[in-house]
Amino acid sequence: MAARTTNPMFTWTSLAPLIAVVALVLTWGRHLGTLPVILVAAALAAAVLAAVHHAEVVAHRVGEPFGSLVLAVAVTIIEVALIVTLVISGGKDTQSLARDTVFAAVMITCNGIVGLSLFVGAMKYRLISFNAEGTGAALATVTTLAVMTMVVPTFTTSALGPEFSSSQLAFAAVISLALYGMFVSTQTRRHRDFFLPVSHDGKPLEDEHADPPTDRETYFSLGLLLVSLVAVVGLAKVESPAIESGVAAAGFPQSFVGVVIALLVLLPETLAAARAARGNRIQTSLNLALGSAMASIGLTIPAIAIASIWLDGPLLLGLGPTQMVLLALTVVVSVLTVVPGRATRLQGGVHLVLLAAFVFLAVNP
Repeated sequence: MAARTTNPMFTWTSLAPLIAVVALVLTWGRHLGTLPVILVAAALAAAVLAAVHHAEVVAHRVGEPFGSLVLAVAVTIIEVALIVTLVISGGKDTQSLARDTVFAAVMITCNGIVGLSLFVGAMKYRLISFNAEGTGAALATVTTLAVMTMVVPTFTTSALGPEFSSSQLAFAAVISLALYGMFVSTQTRRHRDFFLPVSHDGKPLEDEHADPPTDRETYFSLGLLLVSLVAVVGLAKVESPAIESGVAAAGFPQSFVGVVIALLVLLPETLAAARAARGNRIQTSLNLALGSAMASIGLTIPAIAIASIWLDGPLLLGLGPTQMVLLALTVVVSVLTVVPGRATRLQGGVHLVLLAAFVFLAVNP
């Protein structure tokens, strides 16, 4: 007798996005008490986990490196929508929210996701390998984007404070899109092999996964992925007053709200990258991490530039001295990690310490 298969319509990964959407409809625009906030947080966490599952199904079907782009772009769309929504409704307190969130995303991806992936992979396999050519190209693109959009505004003189003039902001938006587009073309077409998982001897790693899902299963997961991402955006917006109140009650700076938003938005990619690292697919983890950092800047800055047409007040993008030091240290350490094409848990630990330093200094600037 053939084994019974589970109906995909009645698994928790299929029901969680729908429940999250129902929670979003019931709570949107309402003031929530303690218990509803907790329930919304639970629905948000379930939607995040479901998003990871469905993104992995789609990624398995399309293969690398296209699979890494699916989650990176989708999650960045969440980030952009959330930032724009909060900036429009938040007034003066959100003038630096875009900078705080994008910088937090860069630090979390380049130190948190990279560090966790290297540490998890090295703990299981001792010495892990990846393609230094592809990873180095991604790191160079992330560095250029970060410096041009978040360091340069601190030193420009056309506008007062750490902000761009209108023409400078337009230029930054154009080059962000151009660099991101060139990288995606390189990653998916001309030099796709640079971004495929490799073995210890540098050869492409054979795909040892199960058979890819059918077209029907892929489209079903793609639909639920989109539903999950919409639910995550909406529920994060619903939770934002509680987040802001919690940050204020804890005595943390207002800029820490950007860190919390980045942590929420990047949770799906963090889980997916850690899972790939446990499967000895470190290149996939690095594709996710650096691709997310790149998309966070390359898509968010142009979106914020367009939104600034309707926003009141200045848009503060320039980093402070402490943030620039952390960014410079992250770039140097990342280069030293990438160049050999191999890593141990020490490199992962160094990146995680940098993430801890970022979070600590965000709380105690």
